[in-house]
Amino acid sequence: MQKTVKNVTLTYEVYKRYVNELKAVYPQMKVASCGKSVLGKKIYSFVIGEGKETVVYVGGTHGLEWLTSLVLLRFCENIMYQSENDGQLSGYNVRKLLNNRRLIIIPEINPDGIEIAVKGACACEEYKMIDSRICNGDFSGWSANARGVDINHNFNADWYALRDYEKERGIDSPSPRRFGGAFPESEPETKAITRLCRNIMPDMLFTFHSQGEEIYYEYGNNTPEKSYTIAKVLGGLTDYALVKNEGHAASGGLKDWFIEEFRRPAFTVEIGKGKNPLPLSDFDDIYFKTEPLMVLGLVL
Repeated sequence: MQKTVKNVTLTYEVYKRYVNELKAVYPQMKVASCGKSVLGKKIYSFVIGEGKETVVYVGGTHGLEWLTSLVLLRFCENIMYQSENDGQLSGYNVRKLLNNRRLIIIPEINPDGIEIAVKGACACEEYKMIDSRICNGDFSGWSANARGVDINHNFNADWYALRDYEKERGIDSPSPRRFGGAFPESEPETKAITRLCRNIMPDMLFTFHSQGEEIYYEYGNNTPEKSYTIAKVLGGLTDYALVKNEGHAASGGLKDWFIEEFRRPAFTVEIGKGKNPLPLSDFDDIYFKTEPLMVLGLVL
């Protein structure tokens, strides 16, 4: 098949072009904006399928991890193509899967952060002076949103304990990474996904990060019993290691909040290996390894 989504650096202009091209090729796919970023960029969501159960896939939480957004865009394209042609992905008939499940894909929850990581100071707009100061002019490690808040530390899941952990390590103000904000859900990007989830009450959620080839599946005593079983199946399929929360990854994240809020399974999937940002040359191998996991998310 001719691919709309190609292996290129994902600036916001490229991202919008892919969104518009996918809308044009697959008009039956519902494309909406579930919110806007600090700098007013649309946070796009793709709704695929008509099933009663809903699964949500989220990528692009950290600026450096924009390859996760490219993976989700490619998956969106492939699943739509196979659905239209009554084809298969990873051995499953896509059309039948989408009769039972509705899939919502949010490829970029942090479009400002990705643009800053890719373009540097010129993408910060009115936050240029602040952002340049907090990273000493070096944007090569940027993961936060435009206000210097790490979105995956901003969810209301033991947030205050995480805040104390950050303070102990000298993270007490906007930073390129790991600052959880002034209070839980202080950021528009965080509010966009929590609002969407509260409105639709998804049955399961996956949030894609990089790197490590790992799956995080639990959140303390609130972890659903079947979460480990699902994670074990996914890990066996991909050879990704199953990991429990600890340290700065122990709370405050989207997966943690979802489990706390809904008592339903949620997973953080760390794609690829190496140093962020993962190189485009790794994309095809990463996608090949991740696609079966994303398909199985519509089955389990």
